[in-house]
Amino acid sequence: MARFFRPIILIALCLLMSCQEGGDAGDLFGQWRMKGTDDKYISFSGTLVLFRSLQEGQVYGLFEHVGDSLFIRAYSIYGSAPDTAIVEGTFGMKPFDDIRLRITTLSSDELTLSKDGATWSFYQY
Repeated sequence: MARFFRPIILIALCLLMSCQEGGDAGDLFGQWRMKGTDDKYISFSGTLVLFRSLQEGQVYGLFEHVGDSLFIRAYSIYGSAPDTAIVEGTFGMKPFDDIRLRITTLSSDELTLSKDGATWSFYQY
């Protein structure tokens, strides 16, 4: 039964992401490329976030932006280890299903996130 619902969840997430046109994303809206790489991106639209690595794949999640805090809950449609590896390994953001970050810089062309001494810098793409 769970196998039946997984594709439906993926389709619903894709539809929501394409229909939201920014919505609640505010200044986060759009695609951000990680500085120093050519293959790591994070995108925000409405309340959806997409982690994408050209080498590893992509993972969707939901986010909430409150003040200078960013809360992300990533989802693995198939419950696969590679999905967790993209977020936790490739991007270094943990834990997969409850990421809490501080937004240290947010402008029209720069985004800097931090947590426990780690820093992630992005530019608008």
